[in-house]
Amino acid sequence: MQIVRKTLAVFLSLWLIAPSAGAQQQTHVADRATLDQAVAAAAARAEADRATVRRVLARQEVKDVAARLGVDLTRADSAVRLLDGAELAQAAQYASQIEQDLAGGATTVVITATTIIIILLIVIVIILLAD
Repeated sequence: MQIVRKTLAVFLSLWLIAPSAGAQQQTHVADRATLDQAVAAAAARAEADRATVRRVLARQEVKDVAARLGVDLTRADSAVRLLDGAELAQAAQYASQIEQDLAGGATTVVITATTIIIILLIVIVIILLAD
């Protein structure tokens, strides 16, 4: 009986040690420099998105619409700092569309741009109220 216990103990010891030895030999999929670059790229993308939204909020057309709606653009600009992830990407997408629409200058485009501006401001106000 004691031989069975010793054999079992040796077998279990070797079995527990073997996976950890194999795990130590594994290499990481991405090295530290690659991870640092990915984090820096994500941060740069987020800052670019924030800059896009702030550019649109600084436009006179947006200020006029915000004044008519009674929206405080100072609070909206402050809320841009709090946005991240999908919310920030969506706000930046709306802002880019607004910039493109306002660059055309046509009356029909301005009406569409005004609608998009209102939607953007409503999204920002909702985000502010959610916090």
